[in-house]
Amino acid sequence: MSTTQPHPATVSTRALTWSAYASFVPTGMVTVLLAPLLPILSTRWSLDYSTAGALFPAQFMASTVAVALSGAMVSRWGFRVAIKSGLVLMGTSVALLLAGSKIQGIICIAGYGAGYGITVPAANLLVSEVNPVGRSAALNTLNFCWSLGAVLCPFLVAAADKSHHIGLLLAFIAGMALVIALGIALMPSSIVEPAGSRMSGNAISVSWSDPMVFVIAAMFCVYVGTETAFGGWVASYAKSLGTLSLPIALLMPSCFYGCLMIGRWLAPLVLRAVDEIHLAKAGVLTACAGMMWLLFSHSLLTVAGSACLAGLGLSSVYPITISLLSREFGSAAARVGSVAFTVANLGGSALPWLVGVSSQQLGSLKAGMAVPLLGAVGMLILYQRKWKPLSQTAQ
Repeated sequence: MSTTQPHPATVSTRALTWSAYASFVPTGMVTVLLAPLLPILSTRWSLDYSTAGALFPAQFMASTVAVALSGAMVSRWGFRVAIKSGLVLMGTSVALLLAGSKIQGIICIAGYGAGYGITVPAANLLVSEVNPVGRSAALNTLNFCWSLGAVLCPFLVAAADKSHHIGLLLAFIAGMALVIALGIALMPSSIVEPAGSRMSGNAISVSWSDPMVFVIAAMFCVYVGTETAFGGWVASYAKSLGTLSLPIALLMPSCFYGCLMIGRWLAPLVLRAVDEIHLAKAGVLTACAGMMWLLFSHSLLTVAGSACLAGLGLSSVYPITISLLSREFGSAAARVGSVAFTVANLGGSALPWLVGVSSQQLGSLKAGMAVPLLGAVGMLILYQRKWKPLSQTAQ
C-alpha cells in the first residue's frame, strides 16, 4: 500500500502563506493602535491637540524608513527574516509603550511603526511570490487578516480601558507578535522560500517627467493621509463632544475600519456592474458626506453612522488607485509604485499631524477634522482627469 506525500513546494507554499496570514493579524492591530489609544495617551502624558498629533509622524516616518530597509533585508536574508524581525520590533515596542516616560513611549510608537514598515511589504511580496496561481485571492486573504486585526483593536482597547487593563492588552498584542515570530523562526529547513533578489532585476525605464507619476503619487499620498487622519482622530473627536463615555468613544475607529473592510469585501461584486472609476468617484463622494456629517454629529448614532459612511466610501478607493497604477504604467508600475508607496507614508504622517496643529490653533477638534474632509475633496478632484482606457493599458 503506497502513500502519497505532498510535494515539497506545496508544503512550503502553504507554510509560508499561512505564516504571512498569521503575521498580519497583530500587524493590523499595531498599525491602528494609536487611534484608540490616543485619548488615553493624551490624558496620561498631558498632551494638547498639537502634541498628540505629532505622535502620528513619529509612527509613519519610522515606517517610511523601514519600508526601504525591508527591501534590503529581503534581498540579503530572505522574506522570513524580514517578517520575523518586524514582528519582534513590533512586539517589543508595544510591550514597553507604557513602561516608562513619555519620551520612551514616543520611541516605542516609532519602533512599532518601523516594525510593521518592515513586515508589511515583505509579507505581501512573499505571498505574491509563492502563489503564482491564485495570487490575487491569496493577497486579498492576507489583507483581510490585516483588516481583521485593525477592526478588533479598538474593541479590545475599549474593553481593556473599561476594566483598567490596558497594560495587559498591550502585553497580549506583543505576545501574539512574538509567538508568531518564534513560530516562523522554528520552521524546518525543508520549508524553502523564493529568492527575494529576483525582484530587483531587469528594471523598466520610467519617464519621471510624466505628469501621471505626480498624479498617482499625489493620490496615494492624499488617500493614506485622509484615511489615517480620520481613523486616527475619530475616537478623540467622539470623546471631545462630551456626550459619549470614553469606552464608547474608543469604539468609533472600529465602525470606520469595519465598514472599510466590509466595503472591500463587497467591491468585487459591485465591479461586475460598475466601472472602477465611477465606483471610486462615488466612494469618495460618500466619504465626503460621511466626514461632513461627522462635523454636525453629537450623539452615538450620528457619530457611529458618519464613521461607517466614511469607511464604506473610502473602502474601494485605495485598491482602485493601485489598479490605476498598473493601468497607466503597465510593466513599469513596480518602479512608480516604489515612489508612490513611500509618498503614501508621508501623507499618513502629515495629515494627522495637521489635524492636531489646526485643532490647537483654532481651539477646536471639529475644525481639525475638516482636514480629512479636504483630503477627500482633493481625491475627488484628482479622479476627475481622463484615465487611460483598459484597452490602451501600458505594457
